[in-house]
Amino acid sequence: MPPLEAPILNIRTQRSARGHGWPNTDHPNSANGFVGIWISVPGVGPRGPLLPFFVVLDECTEDFEMESTEISNLVLTGIKPTGRIHLGNYLGAIRPALELASKHRAYFFIADYHALTTIQDRARFNRRIEKLAATWLALGLDPERVVFYRQSAIPEIFELMWVLGCISPKGWLNRAHAYKGAVEANLAAGRDADAQVNAGLYNYPVLMAADILAFQTDLVPVGRDQRQHVEMAREMAEAFNRAYGPVLKRPQALVNEAVHTVSGQDGRKMSKSYGNEIPVLAQPDELRRLVMRIVTDSRPPEAPKDPEQCNLYALYRHFADHTDALRLRKHYREGGVAYQTVKQALAETLIDHFKPARERFAALMADGDQIEKILDNGAARAREVARTTLMAVRQAVGIDRMRPL
Repeated sequence: MPPLEAPILNIRTQRSARGHGWPNTDHPNSANGFVGIWISVPGVGPRGPLLPFFVVLDECTEDFEMESTEISNLVLTGIKPTGRIHLGNYLGAIRPALELASKHRAYFFIADYHALTTIQDRARFNRRIEKLAATWLALGLDPERVVFYRQSAIPEIFELMWVLGCISPKGWLNRAHAYKGAVEANLAAGRDADAQVNAGLYNYPVLMAADILAFQTDLVPVGRDQRQHVEMAREMAEAFNRAYGPVLKRPQALVNEAVHTVSGQDGRKMSKSYGNEIPVLAQPDELRRLVMRIVTDSRPPEAPKDPEQCNLYALYRHFADHTDALRLRKHYREGGVAYQTVKQALAETLIDHFKPARERFAALMADGDQIEKILDNGAARAREVARTTLMAVRQAVGIDRMRPL
């Protein structure tokens, strides 16, 4: 039987569909060339209105009717509450995710358990979660359309993490970028390879895979440097399916090729760990100050410049009017533009672009109960799907005689 892949089909059943609700490779017709497909069945199954459902088709009859071949992909993304959202986060993950949410089913979450690898301050931790939720909402997340929740509110994710860890070779985790980076930094400093490396950091890819696979995710929007996490989730799904049958869908990484790695003020990748970030909801005076610190080369205003090699232009083109961006691009190539002038234009463009979001953020932070209600409602919806996936996983591994979830 082929592996489970996107896209999936929306179908409906009328009186009955001859088949079985969850994967059953021992079905008597499985050896006779009959087809099994993943579908989304509105209103069918023990939980919720839109559930992953597997059917072994015996035959096509008037009782089994195709309603539509419209693709209905599920998009999932999450972000850790480790500080203020910066331009790199926004361009690489948040804006693409919000655009996808207008076209697909979307699950967005706050990765609070992931953040425990670096934060052990309760008050600061909770404040960051609240601010991150308010930021997503201020930037345009619609909780009526998007399932928005805390990772920690979905216990099924953590049970699935253990199951995935049991089928994942240690070598997979050894090659994870975050772990390798920590080891290399330790060795370069003359320390033990695993100095200050906690088990949470080491097992980070397994939890991320569980975040994705618990919802039978189709697409995961990521930056180029985050593609590995989705590839590892695919490998874990494949390993589980080889051992137990086709239960987990293999996700696809969705990389926005138009967004290269966003550089920070010092020219390195924009990152909180480097302290070179530009927060999207910073107040105007702070935005101006941070933009003015962006490092440029020493060429004089009259010298022609390559806009594709300039960090200032790389940011400006994402937020400026298209005509303004083309005009500045022309000035770069012809000469006669000073970096100071570009910095001023970039700062004012960012201030104007994020003004509505700053105002929405302030209103949300003044009403913490509203944020909590939105996250609780999203968690209730998300658990319905995660519970269904975990029921299938339990049945596949042989733990289905336990009490119902």
